[in-house]
Amino acid sequence: MKITSVENDRVKNYARLKEKKYRDQKGVFLVEGDHLVEEAYKANLIDEILLLEERECPYELPVVYVTEEILKKLTMMETHSTIMALCHKKEMNKDLGNHLLLLDEIQDPGNLGTIIRSSKAFNINTIILGNKCCDLYNPKVIRSTQGMAFHMNIISADLKELIPNLKKEQIPIFGTKVDGGIDICTLSNSQKEKYALVMGNEGNGISSDILNLCDKYLYIPMNQEVESLNVGVATSILLYELNRR
Repeated sequence: MKITSVENDRVKNYARLKEKKYRDQKGVFLVEGDHLVEEAYKANLIDEILLLEERECPYELPVVYVTEEILKKLTMMETHSTIMALCHKKEMNKDLGNHLLLLDEIQDPGNLGTIIRSSKAFNINTIILGNKCCDLYNPKVIRSTQGMAFHMNIISADLKELIPNLKKEQIPIFGTKVDGGIDICTLSNSQKEKYALVMGNEGNGISSDILNLCDKYLYIPMNQEVESLNVGVATSILLYELNRR
């Protein structure tokens, strides 16, 4: 199939996927660039490839050839790529595992992307997005993960409802607190075998309702002249320490 007009109905439908409500309605999203398309292909998420008309398709998948003008209309980047993919949302695994990351109102797409990428690097089994978290399929989130979002189990849930159920499964809930917390570096290997780490909002931290549900509070020892760390950086450090044996 070849499309040459930006007014084509199919192109208009692709363009609507820049908005969360349309991604949610259709259960699909767009990715762009060779690397992200390759990662989506590895995860078997691609429904069809959108390809610049003179380029050869590197995958045995349905292809829609489009013009450069159409790619410019669909891109979310300053410079468009020559390849995009229409993908369906990843099915989630109900088996959450023993190493969980709970995110309480993380709103910046770049932070969420960094956290997802670090979660993959440091062997988190499942990420749970609490209420008011940034949309997982926001294009900026997907780009920030470098495609690792396609290879992670990520679900959405109300943390106030989820945490009591995790406690019933004997999963300790770790929050973060500068005052009255435990130095992350002092945790024993046995304390790292099973946990759910909660990380909070960029400006306000973990909400008080969620903080009160935590079993232990952790902190990162650092120069006292520094008041706090970016949530993406702090999460990466904590996950590194929790993964270290």
